[in-house]
Amino acid sequence: APSTRETSFIEKMKKMGKNIIVFYGSQTGTGEEFANRLSKDAQRYGMKGMAADPEEYDMAELSRLSEIENSLAIFCMATYGEGDPTDNAQDFYDWLQENDDEDLSGLNYTVFALGNKTYEHYNAMGKYVDKRLEELGAKRIFDLGLGDDDGNLEEDFVSWREQFWPAVCEHFGVEALGDESSIRQYELKVHTDINMNKVYTGEIGRLNSFEVQKPPFDSKNPFLAPVTVNRRLNKGGKRHLMHLELDITGSKIRYESGDHVAVFPTNDAALVNKLGQVLGVDLDVVISLNNLDEESNKKHPFPCPTTYRTALTHYLDITQPPRTNVLYELAQYASDGKDQENLRKMASSSPEGKMQALYQSWVLDSCRNILAILEDMPSLRPPIDHLCELLPRLQARYYSIASSSKVHPNSIHICAVVVEYQTKTGRLNKGVATTWLKNKLISDNGHKSTVPMFIRKSQFRLPFKASNPVLMVGPGTGIAPFMGFIQERGWLKEQGKEVGETVMYYGCRHRMEDYLYQEELEEAERSGVVTQLNVAFSRDQDHKVYVQHLLKANKEHVWKLINSENAHIYICGDARNMAKDVQLAFSEIAEEQGDMSRSQATDYIKKLMTKGRYSQDVWS
Repeated sequence: APSTRETSFIEKMKKMGKNIIVFYGSQTGTGEEFANRLSKDAQRYGMKGMAADPEEYDMAELSRLSEIENSLAIFCMATYGEGDPTDNAQDFYDWLQENDDEDLSGLNYTVFALGNKTYEHYNAMGKYVDKRLEELGAKRIFDLGLGDDDGNLEEDFVSWREQFWPAVCEHFGVEALGDESSIRQYELKVHTDINMNKVYTGEIGRLNSFEVQKPPFDSKNPFLAPVTVNRRLNKGGKRHLMHLELDITGSKIRYESGDHVAVFPTNDAALVNKLGQVLGVDLDVVISLNNLDEESNKKHPFPCPTTYRTALTHYLDITQPPRTNVLYELAQYASDGKDQENLRKMASSSPEGKMQALYQSWVLDSCRNILAILEDMPSLRPPIDHLCELLPRLQARYYSIASSSKVHPNSIHICAVVVEYQTKTGRLNKGVATTWLKNKLISDNGHKSTVPMFIRKSQFRLPFKASNPVLMVGPGTGIAPFMGFIQERGWLKEQGKEVGETVMYYGCRHRMEDYLYQEELEEAERSGVVTQLNVAFSRDQDHKVYVQHLLKANKEHVWKLINSENAHIYICGDARNMAKDVQLAFSEIAEEQGDMSRSQATDYIKKLMTKGRYSQDVWS
């Protein structure tokens, strides 16, 4: 077991002279990014901050924070899925729930929450932490901030932060040092004579170079799964929808239908090469970026020693539009004063709203990634090592698993659509993970194409009793988890179990083009595994027909399943429009068929959610 000193953030803060600690609950890295920004900010006010992962520390020590003078705990908490804590904040969440007699009266705190308005439980985790700390006696020194990723999360954060620091100054009686200069966190070391076996070459290289991969596999230790199947699912149309199968033989990885598979993608080599050209650097130099703060847990921003090429290919996110703090820090490297001013403007929430307008239009609406920004602003030529320090880490991408482990214990199926779109600047932007997956070839001549992956457990589960009917709604690639559900229901039937009705509502654009898994679905209907298959082809007639229209057309049957047969409802796919429209259709059916008022019907559906009979696996 680690010594107490290691899991004690109080000891660490005392030893390093820190008085501000920023905990983050982060699933995709944004919460962690914001926490790092806030801990860096502290220096401008003569304070010292550290970002911390609650999973690595004993959170019961929050009651001791008052031992440190002028101390403050900041919480950047993201909400995952249906109001859940992120994986790394689960233990902290449990601790908050279980400890009623905890006295946190010496604790000063504030919370910034990260969420997405299209979800039912908007910012549930941040709201809970904010409320619970107060209940336990802690002192809130600034209001809860709510970040909405459906709008402009960056803008929400920057506006909150601009009001937060003055409040801190007032509370502690300190003043800003007026030092707005950029503070480097890492220093560059170039390696000239190094054993190449010690140089990181990316996840795939890291894992391939060791004879044996050791379980358990998770985000810190992904499993390299060979790709055994990669086929196009749609028969026509411009898009590319694909079905992949990953081989997990011998990995001891277990999964249930409804779980997510996370994969670590690799950036497009052409994009990486162009970045090297624009910055005029040799990408194959072997380097390390070493933390200037020697006490920090985080020695390097990504595995080192490595090359710029590896960092930009495997570890850094070069396709998302950069956040404002990156542009702010890069501004100093623009040789044209106007460019410098504009980059700084984008990063300040000045009252004229310049940042919002300029950043929103020039960066976000135009989908400019870092390469596009450098191409369109020729005076901006930052040193590549500083750029690598500032860019966020490339994150794992999550997909609903499209198979059942009862039928495919050694294989995980993925169903996805390749993301490609034209931006306002005429560039073709491609989704990192889907483009990379599309190009994964099946092993030939013994050379296997592999994908670094791990499993994320989900609450999206078939009913415990097989005799309960299930009603599944999954248009487009939302069909994925239901392929697993259908396989599983078929398997249960073969085992001689009594299986309830299995009803599928699926939707696509054209019957002849993008009807995914048509053969499998029709076969499942023929064999009686799917008792009713309803398919909406939205563009095969003059007026659009969607899944919610089919639900309404079958309202008597739908109501009977829900109200008298204890059916479980599952929705998977687009959160922004589909999930909302489908939920509305269900409450309209309840209103009509169940003779309820509008608000009774809404409550009726909400109750199904709390009982775990209305589950969603949605993304936006």
